[in-house]
Amino acid sequence: MKNSTRIQLSIMMFLEFFIWGAWFVTMSTYLSTSLSATGSQIGMAYETQSIGAIIAPFIIGLIADRYFAAQKILAVLHLIGAGLMYFAAQAMNFGTFYPHILIYMILYMPTLALVNSISFRQMDDPEKEFSNIRVLGTVGWIVAGLLIGYVMKWEAKEALQNTFYLSAGASAFLGVFSFFLPDTPPTKTDSSSTSIKDILGFDALVLLRDRNYLMFFIASVLICIPLAFYYGFANQFLNELGMENAAGNMTLGQVSEVLFMLLIPFFFKRFGIKKTLLIGMAAWVIRYTLFAYGDTGSGIWMLFMGIVLHGICYDFFFVSGQIYTDQKAGAHVKSAAQGLITLATYGLGMLIGFRLAGKIVDMEKITDTSHDWLSVWQFPAIFALVVLVLFFFLFKEEKTSEA
Repeated sequence: MKNSTRIQLSIMMFLEFFIWGAWFVTMSTYLSTSLSATGSQIGMAYETQSIGAIIAPFIIGLIADRYFAAQKILAVLHLIGAGLMYFAAQAMNFGTFYPHILIYMILYMPTLALVNSISFRQMDDPEKEFSNIRVLGTVGWIVAGLLIGYVMKWEAKEALQNTFYLSAGASAFLGVFSFFLPDTPPTKTDSSSTSIKDILGFDALVLLRDRNYLMFFIASVLICIPLAFYYGFANQFLNELGMENAAGNMTLGQVSEVLFMLLIPFFFKRFGIKKTLLIGMAAWVIRYTLFAYGDTGSGIWMLFMGIVLHGICYDFFFVSGQIYTDQKAGAHVKSAAQGLITLATYGLGMLIGFRLAGKIVDMEKITDTSHDWLSVWQFPAIFALVVLVLFFFLFKEEKTSEA
């Protein structure tokens, strides 16, 4: 791959996740403080990610793979997204905010697959080259958090509306920049039809005949329910407790994600798939317990430890699960299998999780600006513990090749 292409793809990946990280982490705080949104409404706003994840395969399967070059679709989606972010920032209440963020996420989620597709198509050896490009996305998310929390201090100034303007500007830039990315024409140019079954990855349902994989699949959906509590309400929780620069501090989770990802091959080889997945689940239990009993005084170390555990929570279960899925799937259903597990987790599992988290946060509301967070975090901690115990007894250890 030429250096110029490598630079282009790196900028693309950086901006792709900078745009998302610029508003997603702090949205709960913004909605609760600026738009007086309830927990259920905040949950609805975060559910748009799951709705987008469910619809994304249709956009990619029916449009991107067949009719238009990927870089052009990426450009158009981000230019439209820039406008939606701009108008979302100007919304005066949740009723006018929600439609913009819903349409935005329906258009944004397909871009995650598009940037991967554009990258893979330009690489001679994706297994060696992709990680060096993809890591720039995590860097983009980290930079967004540091900019908001430590540089602009928008949380402290109660100016989180600016995060949407920032995202709009970056999205507009990436939209224009995308027109100059390497050409990535449609992969399907014949007249063959693409069925709904193909798009949703239903061919991979054959994997569920394997009892072990079925247990993993069910556990993946269930563990995404407590996962949604963190994505949806951690920033609001930290701000209510009075943590300074919460958004900037939360980027430690992405830093640990990069570091722990390097350890996955070692854990696969040393402990096997079952123990690796159990470590990921246990991290969720520990994280939410730390959040439940932490504070910004002598217990602030518990809050930071809970944030840093994100690397283990995400990598040891989700990344390991993707590798496990790839190993279990035959050559003809590898892509379908990844699509199915993504649809089940980020679609179904997190959709349930965001809805449930919003209702529980409302139930534990004390005043307009405070909640009984001890009770809020106890629920996902106990839920994750139950999933862990069931997985421990129902999933049988098996040999897998090294990651």
